Amino acid sequence: MHQPLSHAALARGLPFALFMGLLALRGLLPESWGLDARWIYGLSVLLVGATLAWFWHDYGELRRQNLPDRGELAGSMAVGLLVFAVWINLDAPWMQLGQPSATFVPLDAQGQPEWALIAARLVGAALLVPVMEELFWRGFLMRWVERADFEAQDPRRVGARAVLISTFLFMLAHTLWLAAIVAGLAYAWLYRRSGKLWCAVIAHAVTNAALGLWVIRTGQWSFW
Repeated sequence: MHQPLSHAALARGLPFALFMGLLALRGLLPESWGLDARWIYGLSVLLVGATLAWFWHDYGELRRQNLPDRGELAGSMAVGLLVFAVWINLDAPWMQLGQPSATFVPLDAQGQPEWALIAARLVGAALLVPVMEELFWRGFLMRWVERADFEAQDPRRVGARAVLISTFLFMLAHTLWLAAIVAGLAYAWLYRRSGKLWCAVIAHAVTNAALGLWVIRTGQWSFW
């Protein structure tokens, strides 16, 4: 008999599943309905943010005592910037898994930026996604592959198998597969090295924030 999903696993998996479900909905919503599917991203920011807030006290790895010190903070930010630099340069056709299922071009019919959409996207990418994804991919999945009772698993003792499996699945959730491998390994390395999920969250947030600002400045909307 299969073990029921634990509350701890649900707390880390539900926000991610909700985000991915809304992403799929955005890609499938028929244009004939006359709805602007891009605003589903704004809805996902609100719903996933509320779900994370509901479960916040269950995230032991994000408690205040697990905040990085100044050296760890600087190192995490540096890794985040390095991943950003790698990400925007690993976009050759052979480095991509198909096409994005839900493109996000925040321009109006005249080609002018829609700043409300841009703000929603930037907030979601830089603040919401790093917490949600690191809780799921590294905080839960990477440790769960190593040990079913994942909350008792010290991330500093996670083996290569768990890192590689979780990184491979992380890759499948991204169009730029090679860039995603680099990012997944970098964030996993930070978590294993420090034992603090905040280091991975901060690096991920820096990557996404830098990417978002670069996309806005250059108009390379395909990276969003």
